[in-house]
Amino acid sequence: MTFFKDTWIVFSRAMRLSLQNPLWVIIGISQPILYLALFGPLLQAIAGAPGFPPGDAWQIFVPGLLVQLGVFGGFFVGFGIIAEWRAGVIERMLVSPASRTALIAGRVLRDVIVLIVQAIILVVCAMFFGLSVPFIAIVLGLIIIAMLGASASFFSYAMALAVKSEDAFAPIVNSIALPILLLSGILLPMSLAPVWLQTLSDINPFKHVVTAIRAVFRNEIVTGEVGLGVGIAIALVLIAAFVGTRSFANQTK
Repeated sequence: MTFFKDTWIVFSRAMRLSLQNPLWVIIGISQPILYLALFGPLLQAIAGAPGFPPGDAWQIFVPGLLVQLGVFGGFFVGFGIIAEWRAGVIERMLVSPASRTALIAGRVLRDVIVLIVQAIILVVCAMFFGLSVPFIAIVLGLIIIAMLGASASFFSYAMALAVKSEDAFAPIVNSIALPILLLSGILLPMSLAPVWLQTLSDINPFKHVVTAIRAVFRNEIVTGEVGLGVGIAIALVLIAAFVGTRSFANQTK
């Protein structure tokens, strides 16, 4: 019970800070919507090309944007904890009796809630462009995105506490996030890529998460693609939670 109480306290504080400064939430959703409006219509023109996956252009494009939202939104939350560390907030929290796991879990919970709100807004906007997806598929897609965003947030906090500098943290995040996203086929399906690029993308776990959400949006829920993507998302959350929790615990040493 203490863990859940501590997590709620940390979550409430983090959420209040986000509500007091909603600019980052607005910025986070604006970029995917711009992609939706400016790039989506171009993708419709090649939807019938050889190698294009099953489903219409929006069922292929929107899941990629959701993954982009989860990865970028999660990886960049570390900037906030660097500022808190510099202000002495983290040090004061660490000398409290609060659970070390709760200190990071509360923050990640806030990040996931913000991500889900942004994802819902994106899906609703996509429906005006022509996206047609069953409600259950949307719910399952949001669950997968929530796990993906949680893993990115855990990793981000761990990296931020390791470097404790925005100047060092920014290039690290960009050098990790950009290859992950480019090789996951968020904008164009990797089935359109040459063989060597497809082989390289198969190593990227996020590519399989994108493929799983696309299958879910086609209402193909009970498939091997979905099972693999969900399994990878769960594994990423567990690994990231372990790494993030250890990073908080190591701050006391």
